[in-house]
Amino acid sequence: MLADQIRKRGPIKKIGVIGMGYVGIPAAALFADAPVFDRVFGFQRDSPSSGYKIAMLNRGESPLKGEEPGLEELLAKVTASGKFSCTSDFSKIRELDAVTLSIQTPFLNKEDLLPDFSALVEGIRNVGKYLTPGMLVVLESTITPGTTTGLAREILEEGSGLEAGVDFALAHAPERVMVGRLLQNIREHDRIVGGIDDISTARAAELYSPVLTQGKVIPMSSTAAEVTKTAENTFRDLQIAAINELALYCEAMGINVYDVRTGVDSLKGEGITRALLWPGAGVGGHCLTKDTYHLERGVQVLGPGRLDYPQGEPSLYVLARRINDFMPTHMFRLTKEALERAERPLKGAKIALLGWAFLSNSDDTRNTPSEPYRDLLVKEGAIVSIHDPYVAEYPGLTFEPFVEGAVRDADAIVIFAGHNLYRGLDAPYLRNLTGKKHPVIVDGRNMVDPEIYIRAGFIYKGIGRGDRNSHTIVE
Repeated sequence: MLADQIRKRGPIKKIGVIGMGYVGIPAAALFADAPVFDRVFGFQRDSPSSGYKIAMLNRGESPLKGEEPGLEELLAKVTASGKFSCTSDFSKIRELDAVTLSIQTPFLNKEDLLPDFSALVEGIRNVGKYLTPGMLVVLESTITPGTTTGLAREILEEGSGLEAGVDFALAHAPERVMVGRLLQNIREHDRIVGGIDDISTARAAELYSPVLTQGKVIPMSSTAAEVTKTAENTFRDLQIAAINELALYCEAMGINVYDVRTGVDSLKGEGITRALLWPGAGVGGHCLTKDTYHLERGVQVLGPGRLDYPQGEPSLYVLARRINDFMPTHMFRLTKEALERAERPLKGAKIALLGWAFLSNSDDTRNTPSEPYRDLLVKEGAIVSIHDPYVAEYPGLTFEPFVEGAVRDADAIVIFAGHNLYRGLDAPYLRNLTGKKHPVIVDGRNMVDPEIYIRAGFIYKGIGRGDRNSHTIVE
């Protein structure tokens, strides 16, 4: 029985983390820093695209760029202590008591609701190949509900010849982190832990409890844990879509969405929660852009024929996702309208695109909304120069190292990311760099004061700024 296998193995001492990315790296460092654990291995494929991480991590350096408080120092500490190292040798899994998998699970085609689990499957197979009795396996990746007890269990049992819940423990403990505060989130957020049985849940709680400072473990079934993660991201996406739609309404009605937001948010009292987020140029990242589809697929797989829902009506969650996907198109339309006010055609215009990362003060470019916006511009014959203080390279693109290089001779300046650097831009200086009498400024993140730019001779457009989007041009 599983309880006997775990008793024979004893407390968790050696841990493996598969996937050295935004989730796996901080998790591995925190495990290694916990006194109750003896050794942590980070597993990374030695591939042309990501193999460089192995040497960096073994030098105690973080391959993650952007502002990530405490991570570089913690990596240096646990590497120097000998408690953490990174390897591409997956056979070391057989030495471990617990293994976690933090591997991306995207959708190649959102319409067919079929997730791309190829990387995750490869990782699970590597675990199954070296799985030993009494080991704990935890999926941290966001997955379609039913994956832990279905696909993952089948692959592990087939590869190892062992039985989940009898010979080894299996659980889902979804990551709940945001780039820019990875260590803080892991320590302070409550940890959802869902095993395929009570013993698996308890063993997973043993793994995560030592790294929690303020957060607590919330136990549940593995399927409930899967739904929890997909639902919380779906709800956040829904909240963003609600404020984005309100911003579009306010533009159409000629009013300021931020005034409306302040008014709505002002009502306080017992039981009143508005949870208002901020409108913007689009939603990026690995999670919000696809977790709605994991939830939608989950109900199709686990609840076929049992969903009671208004007949013929689209999913509220999928509609929200489409609204957020639409925002880069809206930014394109604002840009085109502003150029028309400046009496300049979009074709041949130079557009300075400020911000390629999807998240403020980060280098995370996964599913960045800047990309579909840029593609629309290029399709129409515009010339796009890109600057991002945290991103130096991206497939098929070149970046200007300084804002001045991107803005010089530009017809329009478009702010897509809320990097702190862009808040301090000087309007008259930028206008001089463009060499245009009436350059365009399109603000997708409420980063600039419209009045300052309008007085400097700019033609202004902003998300949700119906009160200023048709302003009088200052000569």
